[in-house]
Amino acid sequence: MHRNTIWQGQGKTLLVTLAALVLLVGYMVWRGVSQGVETPRTMWVWSLVAIAVPILHQQWVWLFWRLELSSSWFTRHWGFRLGFGVYAVGFMFMFAGRLVALIPVGIASKGSLGLPVWLTCGAAALITVPVAYLAWSVGRYFTISRALGIDHFDKTYNVPFERRGIFRYTNNGMYIYGFLFLYYPGLLYASEQALLIALFNHLYIWTHYFFTERPDMEVIYGGTPER
Repeated sequence: MHRNTIWQGQGKTLLVTLAALVLLVGYMVWRGVSQGVETPRTMWVWSLVAIAVPILHQQWVWLFWRLELSSSWFTRHWGFRLGFGVYAVGFMFMFAGRLVALIPVGIASKGSLGLPVWLTCGAAALITVPVAYLAWSVGRYFTISRALGIDHFDKTYNVPFERRGIFRYTNNGMYIYGFLFLYYPGLLYASEQALLIALFNHLYIWTHYFFTERPDMEVIYGGTPER
């Protein structure tokens, strides 16, 4: 079984990140100019925070995963309990931060989507179905520790790919459905800005999957789940 390197795939991650930032920020500036509306400074600040959080979150995961997978750095120096614990706390804090940072963006740009409340709230209710099903599937079958990436820290971890719950229908339930909850602020406040940044979150997580997680699964499991 080969070992990947800490930097494997991260050049591609950097290029995609820079391209996404140029497109996202460029569109936000163009949108404000085309509408002839001066964007409040507070909304720009919160927008930049909401964009920075997912980038920091994914870099946090990459750093811990790759250092642990390549050399068991954290468990060797801190032990399993502390090493995984520090990583998990940081992960959950920034994961929640993705949603929290979008709320003031939605408030500051409330109604900018130009759609009736009943329609946006109805859409929010619809996405609750797959979000709830995924949450139940993770709690019942997949487990939170596996979702956090415990297989990078526990070298004795040997569990087959999950095929129950929502994972019966997709190999990537965490990525396809798990990030739908980020659309809530944009839909509930009918905010174009919040929806746009939520979409950035949702698309950006795939850089983590393709350039970090898939190569890691090749090392840990000798392959990736295929239908």
